[in-house]
Amino acid sequence: MSIFSPHKNSLAAELAAKTPTTRDRYVDFLRAFSISVVVIGHWLTAVIVRTDGGIRVFNAIGIIPGLWVTTWVFQVMPLFFFVGGFSNLVTLDSIRRRGDSIMTFLRKRATRLLKPTGVFLAMWVLIFVVVSFILKNPLQIARHLPVVLGPLWFLVVYLMVIVVTPVMRELHRCCRVWVLVVLMTLIIIVDILRFWTNISYVSWANIAFIWLFVHQFGFFYGDGSLVRAPKWVYVVMTLAGLLGLIILTNIGVYPKSMVGTGVDKISNMHPPTLCIAVHSCWLIGAAMLLRNTLNRWLARLRPWMLVITANSVIMTLYLWHITAYAVAFLILSPLGLGQEPVGTPLWWLQRLVWITGPAIVLAGFIKIFARFERPAKVEKLLYKEEK
Repeated sequence: MSIFSPHKNSLAAELAAKTPTTRDRYVDFLRAFSISVVVIGHWLTAVIVRTDGGIRVFNAIGIIPGLWVTTWVFQVMPLFFFVGGFSNLVTLDSIRRRGDSIMTFLRKRATRLLKPTGVFLAMWVLIFVVVSFILKNPLQIARHLPVVLGPLWFLVVYLMVIVVTPVMRELHRCCRVWVLVVLMTLIIIVDILRFWTNISYVSWANIAFIWLFVHQFGFFYGDGSLVRAPKWVYVVMTLAGLLGLIILTNIGVYPKSMVGTGVDKISNMHPPTLCIAVHSCWLIGAAMLLRNTLNRWLARLRPWMLVITANSVIMTLYLWHITAYAVAFLILSPLGLGQEPVGTPLWWLQRLVWITGPAIVLAGFIKIFARFERPAKVEKLLYKEEK
């Protein structure tokens, strides 16, 4: 019986039935939701064009007027770092209670990232070697590697966050909200230096400051402070974040899109700007407002089974989704699909094809590579069922 089976007697159902009542299901939901939205968002907005110089990839958000507004809702990567803050805090505190070292924490948190990532990189090295041998021109495939390897930026940043978690945890214990204040101040200073003094290289410092800022919010969720906060705190966070975005994106400095479009002069994501920090505030506030409602939904068996299934393969899903799209493109493009002008009714109708096709390919990748991500005890149960 596969973990991907929706049947009530599947492994997912067994794991769901054994879920401790103390587990925060909403954290697992937010993790699965954020990565799933990133994956579907990439598939929906990708515009691939064949040119004499090869294949070029564009973002429909930079082409279709007004589509940028969707990024204010669906740029959900901050939620993953927020959930990461919760998970890292809970794991670190648990390890310390058992008397284990910080190295145990680092090894535990890094293993699930590095193991599937190592397999992904090894496979792409093999693909590169084989295709280069066939095409006799390594540069032809190397030119496109940054696209399929793009998901790795997030892993590098998240590993950095994991490494400094013990230090940030101590700062959280002694300084609480002041850590957020200091990080926000540093974010603002970096953007001032970047945009008003033309010291452009300083902008990369916000990769650390902004994602640590979001991650630190997760500590307040992990220690229960954010959960115990009155509802008006979430409302203020949500409204302040939205108002801040409206102001910032209308002063002539920041683009309106919360993702890179390839059309705007700069991207709010690479490197991240103050807009992403403000955007994170509204996302977290909205997530907390929806928490009780969604927790009631997650208390049901089938929704919780879906969340368990998604989380068991979440890294595989994220790492391979661009590769899956590339394979689907190689199959579907010769059939004439994807040639319609961007934004036309037919183009939008074919988005169904450009989600279904990559999803089928990705399901195959998950079947092959998910075993390198799942915890050993889950893999053992799965193996026994499939036998």
